[in-house]
Amino acid sequence: MIENRTSSSQASLERVVDLLERHELVENLLDRQPGPRQDLVEHLVHRQHLAELQQLLEQLHAADVAYILESLPLGQRLLVWDLVRADRDGEILLEVSDAVRETLIAHMDQRELVAAAEQLDADEIADLVPDLPQDVVRDVFTSLSSEEREQLRAAMSYPEDTVGAVMDFDMIEVRADVAVEVVLRYLRRLDDMPDHTDQLFVVDRDAHLQGLLPVNRLLVSDPEAEVGEVMVREFRRFTPEQDARDATQAFERYDLISAPVVDEEGKLVGRLTVNDVMDFILEAKDSEILSAGGLSDEEDLFASVWKSVRNRWAWLAINLVTAFVASRVIGIFEHSIAQLVALAALMPIIAGIGGNSGNQTITMIVRALALGQFTRDSARQLLVKEISVSLLNGVIWGSVVGLFAFVMYRSWSLGLVMMSAMLLNLLLAAVMGVAIPLLMQRYGRDPAIGSSVMITAVTDSGGFFIFLGLATLFLV
Repeated sequence: MIENRTSSSQASLERVVDLLERHELVENLLDRQPGPRQDLVEHLVHRQHLAELQQLLEQLHAADVAYILESLPLGQRLLVWDLVRADRDGEILLEVSDAVRETLIAHMDQRELVAAAEQLDADEIADLVPDLPQDVVRDVFTSLSSEEREQLRAAMSYPEDTVGAVMDFDMIEVRADVAVEVVLRYLRRLDDMPDHTDQLFVVDRDAHLQGLLPVNRLLVSDPEAEVGEVMVREFRRFTPEQDARDATQAFERYDLISAPVVDEEGKLVGRLTVNDVMDFILEAKDSEILSAGGLSDEEDLFASVWKSVRNRWAWLAINLVTAFVASRVIGIFEHSIAQLVALAALMPIIAGIGGNSGNQTITMIVRALALGQFTRDSARQLLVKEISVSLLNGVIWGSVVGLFAFVMYRSWSLGLVMMSAMLLNLLLAAVMGVAIPLLMQRYGRDPAIGSSVMITAVTDSGGFFIFLGLATLFLV
C-alpha cells in the first residue's frame, strides 16, 4: 500500500516537472522571438499548461501536493503553490515540512494566511502558529469562536512532544443515561464524523470521563439499553502533560485507534488518534535522521547556500576540533612512527573498528532510552553485557588483525600490539557508548544528537593513543 502510494506520488511529481519544463521552454522561445502576436500566444500557452497543471493538482491528495512542493526548487515551488486552490492552503501547509512551510508562508500576504488558518481546527492552527506572523495570529484568534479560542490556548500551552501538543479536540461525547437508539439518531443527523472515530466518549454534565462506547458495540447493542449499561469502563487514557513518546508506544502495544485525554480532575479535554501518533512518529524519525547527520534542524532541500551552511557548521566545527585532537595524539608519537613506518598504515584499522563498535552500542542505548526501557539496574547490567561483547569481539577480531599484521610485516610483537590495541579500544568504545547517551539524557540533552560524532572522536583519539602508546613501549 505504502509502495503504491510512493510510486503514485513520484509519478505525479514527474508529471508536474514535465509540465513546468514545457511551460518554461515555450516562455523562453517566445522571449527570443518577439512579434505583434507574442502577447496573445504567450497568454494562450500560459493558460494551456497552467490549466493542465492546476487540474492535476486538484486531483491530488494534500500529502501528495506537499511532496511535490518539497521536491521542487524555490521558483517552481512558488509557481505551483500559486496554482493551488485557496481553500486547500491550510491542509497543505500542515503537510509540508517546517522548512518548506516557511518559504510558502513568506510568499503569502496576511489575508491569504488568515483565510488558510481559518480552514483548520484549533489543534491544527496551533501547529502553524510558530511559523505565522504575529499580526496573522492575532487576526485568526479574533475570528475564532470562544470555544475554539480556549482550545487554541490549551493546545499552545503544552510543551512540544507532550500529548497535549499533538491531541485534537474533534470528538463525539454522549451521556451515560441516554438510550442507544438516541445516540444512533444523533449520529445520523451529523453531516460527518471525526476521522478515526472508533468509539464515543461517555461524560457526565461536568465533562468527567465515565467510559467509552465503541462503535461496534453501539451497533450491536439493544436500542433500548442505556449507554451506561454497554459502555467500556476499563480503558487506556492519557494526560496532556504526558510524554508523547509514551503514548506512541501504548498505541503500538495495545493496537489503539483513538484514546481519551483527561486532565488531573478526570475531565475529558481531547483525544489522541492513530493519525496524530503516526505524524509524531514520522516527525521524530526525520529529526533523528537529521540529528545523526549533525544537522541542527530541518533543512529545505533547495534552501540557499548560506542557510544550509549555517545549519551544518556547528557539528562540522566540533568534528574539526576532534580531528585536531586526534592529529595531536599522532604528533606525540611522531618519533615512533618515523622508526616503524608500519604503524602509520595499521593505526586507522584500530580507530575504524572502534568507531563502528561504539556506534553500534550507542544505537542500542538511544533506542532503549527512546522506548523507556532503561532503569538504574538495567543500565548496570547493560554496561556489563556490552563490555563482555566487546571483550569477546576484541579477542576474535584482535586475533584476526594481529595475524594480518604478522603476515604483512613478519613481526609477532607487532601482531600482539595490534591485538591488544584492538581489544582495549573496543572496551573503550563499549564504556563510552553506554556513558555518552546516558550522560546527555541526564543533563537534558537529546541523546540522538551528536552521540555518534562524540563516540567517533573518542575511539579515534583513544585508538591512536592506545596503539601508538603500546607500540612505543614494546616495539620502538
